[in-house]
Amino acid sequence: MSAVSSRLPVFPWDKLEPYKATAAAHADGIVDLSVGTPVDPVPELIQKALAAAADSPGYPTVWGTPALRNALTGWVEGRLGAVGVTHAHVLPVVGSKELVAWLPTQLGLGPGDRVGYPRLAYPTYEVGARLCGATPVEYDDPTELDPAGLKLLWLNSPSNPTGRVTPKEELTRIVAWAREHGVLVFSDECYLELGWEGAEPVSVLHPDVCGGAYDGIVAVHSLSKRSNLAGYRAAFIAGDERVLGELLLIRKHGGMMVPAPVQAATTVALGDDGHVAEQRERYAARRAALRAALEGHGFRIEHSEASLYLWATRDEACWETVAYLAELGILVAPGDFYGSAGERFVRVAFTATDERVQAAVKRLGG
Repeated sequence: MSAVSSRLPVFPWDKLEPYKATAAAHADGIVDLSVGTPVDPVPELIQKALAAAADSPGYPTVWGTPALRNALTGWVEGRLGAVGVTHAHVLPVVGSKELVAWLPTQLGLGPGDRVGYPRLAYPTYEVGARLCGATPVEYDDPTELDPAGLKLLWLNSPSNPTGRVTPKEELTRIVAWAREHGVLVFSDECYLELGWEGAEPVSVLHPDVCGGAYDGIVAVHSLSKRSNLAGYRAAFIAGDERVLGELLLIRKHGGMMVPAPVQAATTVALGDDGHVAEQRERYAARRAALRAALEGHGFRIEHSEASLYLWATRDEACWETVAYLAELGILVAPGDFYGSAGERFVRVAFTATDERVQAAVKRLGG
């Protein structure tokens, strides 16, 4: 039996452990700005919805409850501006990382097929391609790729790690090109509700981008960041009903079901905008404090107009920056985790508590 893991790169976060140990030795403790995991409480109304659905002895459905599907379609139309969205256009998934990693396999891709993703990108796009034996292909502009054998194209706006927002006009051009060449587009939009400056992030499902039709396009969304539900594994996809219908059949066979209490919590979370606005305010304050401190300390911030990260550089190798900040008790992610193009940057998350963010600001001389 061949080890599937042999196709995969080294799990990047393991390489950060020695620097984490250095940062943890700081007299005032570590300020962990690396992974970007939510630290604020799950909103009370969501906790109550989860608890109320705790008596769920039966199997949940892969497609989700009608109430959940109503919440998904309503949110996609109300928040993304999509039109004519039905239950056939939505599908809950067990966290977005699971979807990204296993999508190429579930689409039937394999050797000889190609999967495109941004040159600076979330590593799981590449992992998903390698798991099924397809060829991962990086791009700066996807429309410059050879479409031959290109079966899946990942977009990511706002970007992880850079925070760049792809302009509406650029998205429109890319979607048109993909449709012309029969390339399936999956757009990772998990940070769409976290735009800070410049143009507001736009979904590929917006009629200005897709013309009001969803053939060949699917958007990926998560509640991990907007609602502090990373621990719930609550996410969904929306778009081309033929693609989602096929995935639904496959996922039924695989038993890939979002737990019933999480479905109930997701339904409530998508129906409430108040907690999202409250969390945005927390992140906005942390972002402003860290950005000012980093720039005052000699860092340059590029892009970062959206998402939960600052894309920062001191114009040196990223691991030198990681080591330097670790001595200050601050742990960040090296840019080369996201591709060789990031080798002189670090990704700084602003998901730590207010107290830890202020500790980092103080250590940076702010």
